[in-house]
Amino acid sequence: MSHRVVLVSLLASLVSLAAPGAAAQSADLILQHAIVYTGDAAHPSAQAVAVRNGNIVYVGTDAGSAKFAGPATRMIDLQGRFVFPGFVDAHGHFPGIGEREMTLNLEGTRTKEAFLAKVAAAVRQKKPGEWVTGSGWIETFWTPQVFPTRQDLDRIAPNNPVYLTRADGHASVANSAALRLANITAATKVPSGGMINLDGDGQPTGMLIDHAQRLVGQLVPRPTPAELDSALVLASQRELSLGWTQVQDAHGTWAEVERMRRMYRTGGIRIRIYKTITGPGHDADQLIAQGPGPVEFNDRFQVRDIKIMMDGALGSRGAALLEPYSDDPTTRGLITTDTIALKDMLPRALRAGVQVETHAIGDRANRITLDMYAAAMKAVPPSERKVKDPRWRIEHAQIVNPADLPRFKQLGLIASMQPSHAIGDFFFAPSRLGIARLKGAYAWETFFKLGVPVAGGTDAPVERGEPMIEFYAAVARKSLDGRSGPEWHPEEKVTREQALKMFTWFPAYAAFEEDRHGSIVVGKAADFTVLDQNIMKIPEAKIPATRNVMTIIGGEVVYQGR
Repeated sequence: MSHRVVLVSLLASLVSLAAPGAAAQSADLILQHAIVYTGDAAHPSAQAVAVRNGNIVYVGTDAGSAKFAGPATRMIDLQGRFVFPGFVDAHGHFPGIGEREMTLNLEGTRTKEAFLAKVAAAVRQKKPGEWVTGSGWIETFWTPQVFPTRQDLDRIAPNNPVYLTRADGHASVANSAALRLANITAATKVPSGGMINLDGDGQPTGMLIDHAQRLVGQLVPRPTPAELDSALVLASQRELSLGWTQVQDAHGTWAEVERMRRMYRTGGIRIRIYKTITGPGHDADQLIAQGPGPVEFNDRFQVRDIKIMMDGALGSRGAALLEPYSDDPTTRGLITTDTIALKDMLPRALRAGVQVETHAIGDRANRITLDMYAAAMKAVPPSERKVKDPRWRIEHAQIVNPADLPRFKQLGLIASMQPSHAIGDFFFAPSRLGIARLKGAYAWETFFKLGVPVAGGTDAPVERGEPMIEFYAAVARKSLDGRSGPEWHPEEKVTREQALKMFTWFPAYAAFEEDRHGSIVVGKAADFTVLDQNIMKIPEAKIPATRNVMTIIGGEVVYQGR
């Protein structure tokens, strides 16, 4: 074939691609008659969106989108519903979300009596000697706000070992049968980074905090491979139904990564996952050695982040504080990671371009994390980094000493925060911390004013994991029944525009994906969350009742409600 023929053929192809209405220009999907919040400051609203090959090719009017219609185009009339950039959960525990659906779910038990009744019903379904396990309980809604004890569980389960994990995952209660199997007595050596709560007589109460949970947890029968697969499928289905288009999964092993890859190949997982590897340790060293992973499965999966656990949780008094707990002066909480190993790991991760995110809830944990990040960044100047802008993160950043808040901006960090933690924790945070320490607590608006990116998440299954609850918590800073108060620091609530960025653009930025996700702009991936109410304008109290009606990922409708 001559050069002239090739040139003519190429020009003809280009003319065809550029011609409005031509077959090659037809969209695969067009959303019309919608109210579109684009998240793009230059063009904040639209009526219609057209999609081709998984990407946005048009954002504008209904009339303009009609030019992209072709014989094979799927046209969806949204009848005035509300389209947003795909919502992203910047901090969840993906396998745990599915596992919660498969085990005894104690979420929502508002009294100790209701908690025990639910456990008793599960015990009746078991044979003597079989384990009874579950999660999701939290005593802070009970009256009085006291942890359950082994004696409470012994009365309803004298013949079965029982092991029930608190909603935050940082504490569990076990009955006497389970404690005997684990050989836990008053003389048991407490693991580093853990606590075994004792009663007035010096005997175990049944409450195990942070690393002490392993003493019993390691005895609980492991899920089968089929159950682990099912958990991932259930998690994907649930998250898509809620309107999430991506979950940034805040822990993991390489075995878990391979399981997820297999589930992507078989179609069991359809949501996007930004996956982390737990560190420090061998698994984290493997990620550092190979560097940030590639984008896989048509931009739906990537591994490039290491997750560290610096302390425990506030509710179980495991969060590491600079001063003792106000309601228990005998403790300042727990540092739960090997800081010597972490000090060695951080510079290596920085050189390799591997992102690091660290769970830090208490003000001491946040300060230690900031200090260690600062030391690593000083030791490894930008010229020695594979990725010049590392975008390291602090997960939760719940209780931060006011003097440390500006350091997030100075170090170029991302505050990855979960608004629902505040509206739950404020029922007990004043007693744990005292009023003075609440000044730097859940400081969303302060971070915004400082110019710190705030990526919003849920911490599911610790919390319910629903985007509308998180959005409401961010803009209202009130409990779901409307409770607030001066000690809740209402000045730290954010605007609806800020909240939208918390669950769209900032999570994309936190995952190095702002060039292809986070807003509805031509050229970006066609990820949309379609809601039945306008959360940007309706009264605050109505936000939690808003429902997702459609979830679209890469132009594919992956969930459609009735």
